[in-house]
Amino acid sequence: MAQGRLEHANITVSDIERSATLLQDLLGWHERWRGPALGGGETIHVGGDFSYIAVYTDRKERERFAKGAPLNHVGLVVEDLDAAERTVVAAGLEPFAHADYDPGRRFYFFDWDGIEFELVNYD
Repeated sequence: MAQGRLEHANITVSDIERSATLLQDLLGWHERWRGPALGGGETIHVGGDFSYIAVYTDRKERERFAKGAPLNHVGLVVEDLDAAERTVVAAGLEPFAHADYDPGRRFYFFDWDGIEFELVNYD
C-alpha cells in the first residue's frame, strides 16, 4: 500500500492576516490561495508545494480555546530554531517548554487564539 501524507490542517483564528503572516515568517511558506469559505468566512492557504495550513475565520467573536481543545498542538519543523524563536517573540508571543532530546531541539508557543504550536529542529 502506498504511504499517505498530511496535506493540510484547517484552523480557526480571529485574524487570518496576522496568523498567515506568522506562518510565512516562521516557515518560509507562501500564500497558496485565498478566498471565501463556508459560513460567510474567509480562508488563506499558507504552505509549501505539498502541504499547507488553511487559516480560517468566520469573523465571530469567541473566547480563546482551552488547552487541548480542539487539538493538543501543531508540530512544525524549522531549519533554524533560534531564528524561529526570535520571530515568535517579535510577534509578541511567548515561547515555553524548551527541550533538547532525541530526535531534536524544540519549544512551544500559543498563538493569539490559544492554539499551541511546537517548533522543532532535527539538525
